[in-house]
Amino acid sequence: MSERIFTFPNYDLAASILGQQDRHLKMINEVIPAAVVSRGDIVTINGDETNVTNFERTLAELVFLHQQGSTITEAQVKIAAKLIAGGKSDIVHTMFEDTLSVTMRGKTITPKTEGQKFYVDSIRKNTITFGIGPAGTGKTFLAVALAAFYLKNRNVDKIILTRPAVEAGERLGYLPGDLQEKVDPYLRPLYDALNEMFGLEQVQRFMERGTIEVAPLAYMRGRTLENAFVILDEAQNTTPEQMKMFLTRLGNNSKMVVNGDKTQIDLPSRVSSGLGEAEKVLRSVLGIKMVYFSDQDVVRHDLVGRIVKAYEVYNEKQKKANEEAKSNETA
Repeated sequence: MSERIFTFPNYDLAASILGQQDRHLKMINEVIPAAVVSRGDIVTINGDETNVTNFERTLAELVFLHQQGSTITEAQVKIAAKLIAGGKSDIVHTMFEDTLSVTMRGKTITPKTEGQKFYVDSIRKNTITFGIGPAGTGKTFLAVALAAFYLKNRNVDKIILTRPAVEAGERLGYLPGDLQEKVDPYLRPLYDALNEMFGLEQVQRFMERGTIEVAPLAYMRGRTLENAFVILDEAQNTTPEQMKMFLTRLGNNSKMVVNGDKTQIDLPSRVSSGLGEAEKVLRSVLGIKMVYFSDQDVVRHDLVGRIVKAYEVYNEKQKKANEEAKSNETA
């Protein structure tokens, strides 16, 4: 057992770090078990040596962030505690200091998990990045935030956002005249992310000028996408032919981000997912990076992460059961 006494530089700073009614302190305690008592600007920590050390490091890290001008949020508290408890205190600084973009409301967009940090770094370093993982991990929002940064800094001339519209009956080579109207509801998450970055009026102006394009995947056929930041969302619902068609649209000075969740495939049962095939075919191709998210990267309500985890466990059991059944049939 060990005891440490952590003293804040002043009472006001202690109040900002610990949160209202010690809310932040309790959140750290949920991640790092210890007996903790706070009085004014002093926190007394008792418990296992490792946990006491990690608790103290978390408080010190939050003090540093606050002194650097960061407003301490519940999300930051959780992230700092989890990373430090996992022996990854060295990346806490770099994560919180990595500003991707600033929204119209003045909110700074930064990675919130280790997986998100790896994802945005991969997008910067590679020409094509695949973001594969469950809903709620911020794949689309972070990609749009980076695209906005690239456009604002004139690293690209335009942003192109696309997704397959299988729910609206999209088929490669067949485009009904009113397809745009039909697929608009399915493109709404992309519009929402753009509006957050630029504001509704600016997005409309960009779209009128062709600086931003939001369109179903079938509209990409026959084009070469140059000087563009291109994002393909819901890629699990592409066919292998559609995926190949999309990837081969890549032009000079462009980046592509392909996002998808292999557990949410809406294709007919006999149709293979283009995302699954691309994952196998392109894994070792230079300039392409596969980034995988887990339930630990879910940034919505904590319960969402637990739901995702429960389904992962269930699906894995079902997969094993099906494999055993097939094995018994052939025996």
